[in-house]
Amino acid sequence: MTCQKFCVALLHWEFIYLTTAFNLAYPITPWRFKLSCMPPNTTYDFLLPTGISRNTSNLNEHYEAVVEAKLNSSSTYISNLSSKTTFHCCFWSKEDKNCSVHADNMEGKAFVSTVNSLVFQQIGANWNIQCWMKEDLKLFICYMESLFKNPFKTYDLKVHLLYVLPEVLEESPPVPQKGSFQIVPCNCSVHDSCECHVPVPTAKLNHTLLMYLKITLGGINFQSPLMSVQPINVVKPDPPLGLHMEITDTGNLKISWSSPTLVPFQLQYQVRYSENSSTNVRKANEIVSATSLLIDSVLPGSSYEVQVRGKKLDGPGIWGDWSTPLIFITQDVIYFPPKILTSVGSNVSFHCIYKSENKIVSSKKIVWWLNLAEKIPQSQYNMVGDRVSKVTFPNLNATKPRGKFTYDAVYCCKEQECHHRYAELYVIDVNINISCETDGYLTKMTCRWSTNAIQSLEGSTLQLRYHRSSLYCSDVPSIHPISEPKDCHLQRDGFYECIFQPIFLLSGYTMWIKINHSLGSLDSSPTCVVPDSVVKPLPPSSVKAEITVKIGLLKISWEKPVFPENNLKFQIRYGLNGKEVQWKMYEVYDAKSKSASVPVPELCAVYAVQVRCKRLDGLGYWSNWSSPAYTVVMDIKVPTRGPEFWRIIDEDTSRKERNVTLLWKPLMKNDSLCSVRKYVVKHHTSRNGTWSEDVGNHTKFTFLWTEQAHSVTVLAVNSIGASSVNFNLTFSWPMSKVNTVQSLSAYPLNSTCVLLSWTLTPSDYYLTYFITEWKILNEDSESKWLRIPPSVKKYYIHDHFIPIEKYQFSLYPVFMEGVGKPKTINSFTQDDIEKHQNDAGLYVILLIIISSSILLLGMLLISHQRMKKLFWEDVPNPKNCSWAQGLNFQKRMDIL
Repeated sequence: MTCQKFCVALLHWEFIYLTTAFNLAYPITPWRFKLSCMPPNTTYDFLLPTGISRNTSNLNEHYEAVVEAKLNSSSTYISNLSSKTTFHCCFWSKEDKNCSVHADNMEGKAFVSTVNSLVFQQIGANWNIQCWMKEDLKLFICYMESLFKNPFKTYDLKVHLLYVLPEVLEESPPVPQKGSFQIVPCNCSVHDSCECHVPVPTAKLNHTLLMYLKITLGGINFQSPLMSVQPINVVKPDPPLGLHMEITDTGNLKISWSSPTLVPFQLQYQVRYSENSSTNVRKANEIVSATSLLIDSVLPGSSYEVQVRGKKLDGPGIWGDWSTPLIFITQDVIYFPPKILTSVGSNVSFHCIYKSENKIVSSKKIVWWLNLAEKIPQSQYNMVGDRVSKVTFPNLNATKPRGKFTYDAVYCCKEQECHHRYAELYVIDVNINISCETDGYLTKMTCRWSTNAIQSLEGSTLQLRYHRSSLYCSDVPSIHPISEPKDCHLQRDGFYECIFQPIFLLSGYTMWIKINHSLGSLDSSPTCVVPDSVVKPLPPSSVKAEITVKIGLLKISWEKPVFPENNLKFQIRYGLNGKEVQWKMYEVYDAKSKSASVPVPELCAVYAVQVRCKRLDGLGYWSNWSSPAYTVVMDIKVPTRGPEFWRIIDEDTSRKERNVTLLWKPLMKNDSLCSVRKYVVKHHTSRNGTWSEDVGNHTKFTFLWTEQAHSVTVLAVNSIGASSVNFNLTFSWPMSKVNTVQSLSAYPLNSTCVLLSWTLTPSDYYLTYFITEWKILNEDSESKWLRIPPSVKKYYIHDHFIPIEKYQFSLYPVFMEGVGKPKTINSFTQDDIEKHQNDAGLYVILLIIISSSILLLGMLLISHQRMKKLFWEDVPNPKNCSWAQGLNFQKRMDIL
């Protein structure tokens, strides 16, 4: 019963203590602070030597010395202390003058049962503590380590952190119950240091975190006073990333870095660096808000060591850890800039500082070379002070690649002495042509560009950028400071293609290609495009083609596309249909026209026709060609003439009758225009008058000739009508005896051609034309015939002639009154045959003589070489004999 009352009283006392302690919670500072737990009637001053204040940085060393002394004299204090001791725990730091927030009568009042524990009763316990919020804003960390490490290294150290984080953000949070504290074990190492982790939700970063520590050491439990902190005020950033140093274009050393990726607020940075050269050593420590720092007066042959750390720029925060040290060594020759990327036609400059034998070379003694092959004229030099030399390259041309090198090497030299280091000059032609076209539906604009015309630079990327103005383009396009990128995709033909959709037809799109590289960026010349001015219309539709009846023109008709609404001109191409059409062009400038007619040479052929269109004012592009339309072969006009015809007469002497067979060749399309449905033979005699006979599509017709004179005409008929121009032939008994052909000769020129010549006697009849017939004798072959004009006296007959065969040639004079008596020969002219045979024999003999001569000459040359080798092979050369040394065998020597 007594024990229960004692426990209830003890719990009531602890609640009163906590209520008081929460109102006196120690505010955690961004810097390190100390937790000290001391026995009663003990001050902190007895731990410090004379002249050493509590905020001295050497406190730890002196404290450990005092502890060791106390251990050696612990027996003196043992008799003066009771078995129960109450420890006073409080926080203090270098900024505090007094120990604050005691925690008395807590669990520090432990019973001490061992000798070693008497040490705590004499000197207490002390720890260094620092708390911070990790950069990811998810974990709150408290780190603590013992001020004295050696005396208590054998004790087991256990630490727990108890905390509470209110759900609601309030300026004065309500006092939490002791049972509401959450407890987390801390990870303690063998070096008397511990680390405690408290997870903090992102939404509670501005809430007040209340916590205290429970420490067990050497069998004694220590409890810290209550602590409070807003996690957002003690964020500790990670070290900066990507620390980098380089020589700038102006000759300064630029230290640059990037901020940690997870920091949600702006940081300030502390940079500490040291410079070590043969003539100078300097150290500096600077705080900047940017992510870079410039160091001037950089010297050749120097080394620089740099570290950077970060801290929240506004409000309280904790300095992060230092980055890993970075060392940068400058060479004996410094170029700034070390590399330049520029475009054709620009002017650039390089600067140089040259160090030789630990001395800076005067800028007056510096000379410049290009690729160590071309000395740069001194007119391009400038002296920037006594140490810096400058060279300028005006109006540059594109760099010509030399093997794997795509740059020009620029050397800075001391008179005739050149260092192996050099600067690199990249000059690129950025003349890139961007062409755009708007589709026929006026919904999108496609732009294309190629890089084939420019030199590709390894590691570079190309990007199309554009700026859209509200209306049209300016007179001189320029690169706008506000622009947008456009995704372009490489096509199979090597062009990049970008699509703008939707589009504003009257807006001006200023475009250029941006070349990005680690050395810098270049822009091509800008071009401005108005989508309405680059429309490629849809091709005309409903294209038709036909050859007009009775007129004979090629007529093409079409329908104008719906878009654009501008006036259009049209272009027609047409040609005979086949594998390779030979196109002819015809243009129509009448915007209202929907058809056109053009003359064509062949009316009875199939023509392929296509049509395209373009704005009449010349803006934009020609549309694609329409789908081809084809004409259909049909009769256009009546045949231009009837067929040429001849006859074969079969005479029956017993019955005194003659059967006449008419022969003609089918009309060609150009004469029939374009087909023949039938042939009609028209007869005329003095007794029976005139009548006609339909022979259909046959090319042969036989009739009986019974009267003195019988005239016939053969007409060709198509769907339009009968031919108006026709050939007539009159068969007359009296005229068949008229002999006007005096002589006839046939000369064979070759196997495909025979020359036919003749002479005529004067006649009173009007000669209209000749008919020549030929055939092979002794065979039942059909005769072949040709119509010959009346004005010629010789004619070339082209046919396949067999030299060993005998041919019969006949020549008929045809008069208005009828067919005269023919002249017939049954063989070629003999003189001509013998002449050709003699000439052929002569040519054969001459060819045999020439071939024999060449063969004989070759045999003589071969025989000569063999005989020479056979007879002279074993004869020694006298020049190789010892007795013949010094003798001139070309000189004649008289023999006495």
